[in-house]
Amino acid sequence: MPIIITMPALSPTMTEGTLAKWLLKEGDPVSSGDMLAEIETDKATMEVEAIDDGVLARILVPEGTEGVAVNAPIAILLEGGEDASALDGAVPAAAPMAAAAPAAVAPAGIPVAPAAAVSKPADGGRTLVSPLARRMAAQAGLDLASVKGSGPRGRIVKVDIEAAISRGGVPVAASAPVAADTSVYEGEFELQPLTTMRKTIARRMSEAKREAPHFYLTMDCELDALLALRKDLNAQADGAFKLSVNDLVIKATAVALMKVPDANVGYGDEGIRHYKSADISVAVASERGLITPVIRNANGKGLEAISKEMRELAEKASAGKLMPEEYQGGSFSISNLGMYGVKQFDAVINIPQACILAVGAGEQRAVVKDGALAIAVVMSVTLSVDHRAVDGAVGARFLAAFRGLLEDPMTMLL
Repeated sequence: MPIIITMPALSPTMTEGTLAKWLLKEGDPVSSGDMLAEIETDKATMEVEAIDDGVLARILVPEGTEGVAVNAPIAILLEGGEDASALDGAVPAAAPMAAAAPAAVAPAGIPVAPAAAVSKPADGGRTLVSPLARRMAAQAGLDLASVKGSGPRGRIVKVDIEAAISRGGVPVAASAPVAADTSVYEGEFELQPLTTMRKTIARRMSEAKREAPHFYLTMDCELDALLALRKDLNAQADGAFKLSVNDLVIKATAVALMKVPDANVGYGDEGIRHYKSADISVAVASERGLITPVIRNANGKGLEAISKEMRELAEKASAGKLMPEEYQGGSFSISNLGMYGVKQFDAVINIPQACILAVGAGEQRAVVKDGALAIAVVMSVTLSVDHRAVDGAVGARFLAAFRGLLEDPMTMLL
């Protein structure tokens, strides 16, 4: 008797999934333990294992189909000795999609936008498109009206877009505004396809916020002595180099990490990595996105060397010419938005590193000195910490060491 293979529940909360890829094709023999397909859930991609022997006789759900409900039929397996005639009457209806969520209740007089994402071809008909397929089409500049869907009820799915792209499908007119498709009330917009770099940034930031339990420590640092030292050193350089506040922050960070080595660490499943040198990743904004070139062994370099290296790396980052060894493998990160007037912010940890220092703008503030009010240039810094690797006391000791170096900057030169 034919065996119906259904969409499995791969987690206790799973109600639907995406059939990402079939690992076997119709007619292939199947043994118990063979991997049949890859299923994407809201949290992971997992392989589905066969529990019976036989032949994969019929695939009911094409790969790339999203929203397949748990327990919906996805394929039919014939046991040994059965032929195709056994399929007669055994083929269930097309695999249902997951049940739609109850309609939202809107305030009186405000209509609720339709939940289904659909495109409307020129003939006024309704074309069903999966969200993944729609994104792929937008990124490829593909006109969905030129694509024929192979999913349930003619829905356009991932494999249809891939096939259309391989055939050189009809492109959307260049620079044409793309009508909003998630709500009939959303305004028109132009879709900027994601670059590989932006995809990587999005993935890594999502991973960091999801995996690393962040906590934040903020401290104010007075900069008057540091600014005076910077002015003197630049005057003595006579144009040979020009130190920025950021150069001094990098040096102070590196020295502070040597004073508090438990902050110069990274987290991995195998254990906590204690780095021997302060390899400082510095966030640099470019037209292509955010990237973090690394000043290696910053604790062992002078201010002039750090300044020149940082300037060269920033120029290469802006031109998209950094080599992998120039932006991978740092031990600690700095993100400085002070030059934009930002007073204070919380940065996202650059995993597997355990800490990132967010640097705000130096500004004149009222401070109390010896019991009297005074004016000083003060800069707020916030340390984002991965609590899996660094505890609050360690983070506080690092910030205290860092502040001490900024407020008595000659000590960082010793």
